[in-house]
Amino acid sequence: VQLQACGGGLVQAGGSLRLSCAASGVTSDDYAIGWFRQAPGKEREGVSCIRRTDGTTYYADSVKGRFTVSSDKAKNTVYLQMDSLKSEDTAVYYCVAIPTHYSAEFYYPNLVDFWGKGTQVTVSS
Repeated sequence: VQLQACGGGLVQAGGSLRLSCAASGVTSDDYAIGWFRQAPGKEREGVSCIRRTDGTTYYADSVKGRFTVSSDKAKNTVYLQMDSLKSEDTAVYYCVAIPTHYSAEFYYPNLVDFWGKGTQVTVSS
């Protein structure tokens, strides 16, 4: 299993970034793809998840209305469009694979089967 996240960087508050996660070794029927983030000194936080069987999406309250998760099945790639970024969005963002039947509980890190390497997102105020 490989989950390759990219697209992080430095952006000013109010700006946008799009993260990508190329997933291999996990089928869209068996696994939803989610995003976690971890800021320095803080616990990991579930940000969003997409159930690839039917496109159902889930978001943490902290990002609802600002972030959009989407999936390109043909490319086995999931995207996280992040708009109206705030300094508190600064964190390392991780792409994860969660069993599809747990997708609604995506915010529990112990339900994640596979973690990718993170990508740093820094929002300057």
